Amino acid sequence: MTTDTSRCLVCDTPRPDASIRLVCFPHAAGSAAFYRTWGQSLTEVEVHAVQYPGRADRFDEEPPHDLVGLATEIADALEPLADLPLAFFGHSLGAPVALETARALQRRGIYIDHLFASGSRDAPLPKLSGPEEDPDQLLKDLVRMGGTDAEMAADPIFQEVVMPYLIADGRMFHSYDMAPEPVLRCPVTTIVGDQDDDTDLRPWSALTTMPVQQVGVPGNHFYLIADPPYALLRETLSGSRPGSR
Repeated sequence: MTTDTSRCLVCDTPRPDASIRLVCFPHAAGSAAFYRTWGQSLTEVEVHAVQYPGRADRFDEEPPHDLVGLATEIADALEPLADLPLAFFGHSLGAPVALETARALQRRGIYIDHLFASGSRDAPLPKLSGPEEDPDQLLKDLVRMGGTDAEMAADPIFQEVVMPYLIADGRMFHSYDMAPEPVLRCPVTTIVGDQDDDTDLRPWSALTTMPVQQVGVPGNHFYLIADPPYALLRETLSGSRPGSR
């Protein structure tokens, strides 16, 4: 992928005095707008949201097809921001994208402070079947998981805009062959809704040399729409700042 890396990141609430940056990775068919209000609520950190190609202000670009290549592009954009500690929050598809971005940075000698894998469980990798590409079923699944409401999903304009990159993201995820290395050197926190039957399964305990904490919260796969895990993020990241480590 070749693009202006400045388009990869959106920071709606700059905080020049922040001592740590939280980088948020969207789910499949998600965009940076999913995290638009997080910077207003997390006043202790500077929040940057990743904008994947093919949506929002990157609508003129082709959707990504190679997850590791996408992560390399994001790492290029993040490297200048590594003058402060970085923490990653990835939801669903965003969890493996965050993993590979952290690996790409680590290869350059940049180590993130923490990785939050939301909608992802510490478990052996499953055997993946081919991606679901039936538009009607994809929309039904999105509504069932809480990613959008039924009325919006039935809107033809919504379908015309979102469906191409929803399908593309599914193809990218299902073609992703996760390597066992390099192993991260940061703690990992997994966050899973107690009604979530659609979690990403990933052997996080084997993917880092540091502890893995598993946190259960009320809700389904999109628990964070109604109740973002701000308190957990504040508590965890308060121990990641210079002088407290």
